Amino acid sequence: MSGAVTRSGRVPAAVSDFLPCASPDAWFAAAAGDLPTLLLDHANCEKKAASTALGMMFRYELETALAARMSRLAREELRHFEQVEKIIDRRSIARRRLAPSRYASALHRLVRADEPGRLIDRLIIGAFIEARSCERFARIAPMLDAELAGFYQGLLNSESRHFTVYLELARAYASDPGEVDSRVAAIGEAETELITEPDTELRFHSGPPIASNNA
Repeated sequence: MSGAVTRSGRVPAAVSDFLPCASPDAWFAAAAGDLPTLLLDHANCEKKAASTALGMMFRYELETALAARMSRLAREELRHFEQVEKIIDRRSIARRRLAPSRYASALHRLVRADEPGRLIDRLIIGAFIEARSCERFARIAPMLDAELAGFYQGLLNSESRHFTVYLELARAYASDPGEVDSRVAAIGEAETELITEPDTELRFHSGPPIASNNA
């Protein structure tokens, strides 16, 4: 699954090498068949990503290098949110409240309580979220209409960069490089289950939904 992004849906090598598994084909079929839900949840994900970055700035306010990178990341995520919102408006998609997927909350239950382990784990989870987004943008783009395909392909560079930022920061705060590798492996096992096991609803980071129209 490695290689440069093309219209055939290939994923950046660094992303595919990091992710422990590929998203199931069934998720893409369900997502392409329910674009209103996909777009509404995508908007929610961009807001959450910005909120996560801002939250880390406040929690670790004395870490100036971290704060600077999170500030830039939050601004980009908010721009993406605004772009998704405009697409939703152009398509006259009715707004509705969506329950969040199990994905992020399940991963965050693995975060260690003590620092710097807590920070390292949160950064690794951020890397997984961004890498999985990048993979799904790349692979679903060829299945969509020209507007959405172009939009998702345009997001690939920034999402791939965000993945790199989170992973680089995790390595910077770890005293032992092996710590990051072991935590990536442990969190990756849980991520694989969340991505591959059937889910009760379609969300941007869900497993393949049992029924694609659940909200």
